[in-house]
Amino acid sequence: MNRSIRKVAVLGSGIMGSRIACHFANIGVEVMLLDIVPKEPNDAEKAKGLSITHPAVRNRIVNDAFQQTLKANPAALYSASFANRIKLGNFEDNLAEINQYDWVIEVIVENLAIKKSLYEKVDALRKAGTLITSNTSGIPIHLMAEGRSDDFRKHFCGTHFFNPPRYLKLLEIIPTPATDASVIDFLMHYGDRFLGKTTVLCKDTPAFIANRVGVYSMMKTMQVVEEMGLTVEEVDKLTSVVVGRPKSGTFRLSDVVGLDTTINVSNNLYAGLTDDDAKDTFVLPEMVKKLQENKWLGDKTGQGFYKKIKGANGKSEILALNLKTFEYEPSQKVKFGVFEQTKTLALKDRFAVLLADKGKAGEFYRKTILDGFSYVTKRIPEISDELYRIDAAICAGFGWEMGLFETWDAIGVEKGLELMQNEGMKSADWVHEMLASGAKTFYKREGGKRLYYDIPTKSYKVIPGTESFIILENLSNNIVWKNAESNVYDLGDGILGLEFRSKMNTFGAGVIEGIQKSIALAEKDFRGLVIGNDSTEAFSAGANLAMLFMFAIEQEYDEINMMIAQFQQTMMRVRYSSIPVVVAPHSLALGGGCEINLHADRVVAAAETYMGLVEVGVGLIPAGGGTKEMALRCSDLYKNGDPELNTLQNAFMNIAMAKVSTSAQEAYEMNYLRRGDEIVLNRSRLIADAKQAAIELAEAGYTQPKKRTDIKVQGKAGIALFKAGIQGMKMGRYISEHDAKIAEKLAYVISGGDLSYPQLVSEQYLLDLEREAFLSLSAEKKTLERIQSLLNGGKPLRN
Repeated sequence: MNRSIRKVAVLGSGIMGSRIACHFANIGVEVMLLDIVPKEPNDAEKAKGLSITHPAVRNRIVNDAFQQTLKANPAALYSASFANRIKLGNFEDNLAEINQYDWVIEVIVENLAIKKSLYEKVDALRKAGTLITSNTSGIPIHLMAEGRSDDFRKHFCGTHFFNPPRYLKLLEIIPTPATDASVIDFLMHYGDRFLGKTTVLCKDTPAFIANRVGVYSMMKTMQVVEEMGLTVEEVDKLTSVVVGRPKSGTFRLSDVVGLDTTINVSNNLYAGLTDDDAKDTFVLPEMVKKLQENKWLGDKTGQGFYKKIKGANGKSEILALNLKTFEYEPSQKVKFGVFEQTKTLALKDRFAVLLADKGKAGEFYRKTILDGFSYVTKRIPEISDELYRIDAAICAGFGWEMGLFETWDAIGVEKGLELMQNEGMKSADWVHEMLASGAKTFYKREGGKRLYYDIPTKSYKVIPGTESFIILENLSNNIVWKNAESNVYDLGDGILGLEFRSKMNTFGAGVIEGIQKSIALAEKDFRGLVIGNDSTEAFSAGANLAMLFMFAIEQEYDEINMMIAQFQQTMMRVRYSSIPVVVAPHSLALGGGCEINLHADRVVAAAETYMGLVEVGVGLIPAGGGTKEMALRCSDLYKNGDPELNTLQNAFMNIAMAKVSTSAQEAYEMNYLRRGDEIVLNRSRLIADAKQAAIELAEAGYTQPKKRTDIKVQGKAGIALFKAGIQGMKMGRYISEHDAKIAEKLAYVISGGDLSYPQLVSEQYLLDLEREAFLSLSAEKKTLERIQSLLNGGKPLRN
């Protein structure tokens, strides 16, 4: 069946339902979001004379829930305008409309009887072939389909999203024995390609895969905390970025998610598990019972493991729960000596050092990480037949950078078994059988692909679904050139790939050299270039501020001038080469990381790309062609008529306010992405899709563009327009004197300088204006204070 999804109905508008609806709206699908009708009008509705028959009353629950979702931070929608793709209604008045929908997703209360009652109605109303799925995480999937028609059961399964659905990559697909194989295949593909998810096929076992392993890990951590007498702050430090997990750590994450969620899953697991030898780990620790009794469930109740209060000076203060006294105390910064040894190490190289530590940190890691190794080996084949699914689920669902089998590989499988034995822990027999067969790792790389150890066949297989991914780490044998800050890969099919490797992928001398070299190599022997990377931190956080600061402090202005000129020339080289250059941004693309995208032939951006020209935050203006490029893009838009100069004002304000897009879609709206640029939902496909774009441009007969000399700028008229606004902002004390000085420099450049009337100028003319403004600002004391503040503490200074 050639199935397409044009319209999706989401039944249930709670936190998950509304956010799932928003994510389908994000990808352009028409959505209907329904919920129950209230029993009666509330007091406010009665005061207005509204009865239960009034639409506002009947849709109150869904309206209120949806409005709350629209106010959520981080945003559930890529763009606020996408809200109009979602129609709101209720089960009594609108449920019959599902016969026009291609997919019905149930997200109502976790009560089997209520779900089955709703399914009975859905079964009678849906058209044959409609997908019907449940987002449940606590009820066996097969039980919900009992008593339904054959067509319903063939098209029914679990589709378990993780909250928030826009940001967490996991989508667990849980079929029943009656689910048609084509439905499973379709959902696995659709989740990957269209929803941008890591789709993991799960068995219908309690809590499926991610929550089974993730909640086990959390409960084990809490047991060890009680055993070792650790503090909340210590545990969050130990379980955060140092081991490649979210910076919130264990307890802060629990507060954000809500401790009641963990409690419910843990209780359900303890009650539902029969063959798990570690079942007792799901018994709630005393600390959790006490928090539950006190109704201290995290952010939703105002306090949990942490509590935010207003301090004596009126500023917010974070208190942490003392787990011995159950009193809140000022949160303390904690340090572990072993972290000094690991801070310069790549993530995969840290674990051996952490597990060998003789202090408190090492003891904690041996009791938790090694126990995790043991636990997941015994969950095969119970929750999954393949080990890669367990790693994929925990990484995508809980935001871990490395799964447990991948972590074990990092220290060596044999070494892991030795450490486990020292702690009195055992793995499942299949691990020993794997080693006996001659296989020494759970994963390996071969031919640019990542393979996993398949237990039944005792052989390595390519991870299904990843055949078309390009993961640069897998292509170490394809490096054709490198320096300390960049690698150039042969991606195949005549396309080169450039990867930045500096800290936060900032633009230093090594990255600039890499850009120039990769273009030269591509022009000589290839037909296109992709600039991208697989970093989990940033595509690029912009310029190397430390180098700039050093030159500025020493008043080496010739060096700064040369550095800016070289950066500008490099950006222009990206624009004016004889081969197509495709840039593939993701996560942070700031400052220079934004400017390189502005000069690409095409941008293939991850949906979660946060792009902006943010130089004003450090007292400067964009001078790598960013200001020039926005003037150029505004000039092109004038041709459609813009007598009010709204386009130019928007560009000016985006730069002056250092505004960063909250998504790739918003980058379109800010004119940082253009028509022809692409948005990719699944980040894992980004490099492969960018490569395909480079091939398409090359095969379409790419020719080197001609440098622009026809950029219309406004001159004095534009400067006057901006100066009036700047002075008003300064007089109203919305901006400082230094803010005003920076804004005036920006206005001068983006308006094309002190020209007496609007006229056409060249790109080089604007680049020279950029460079002059940047140089003058880099000599300002307050600019240096801003740069120093960011380098020292990571916080912008407003002076």
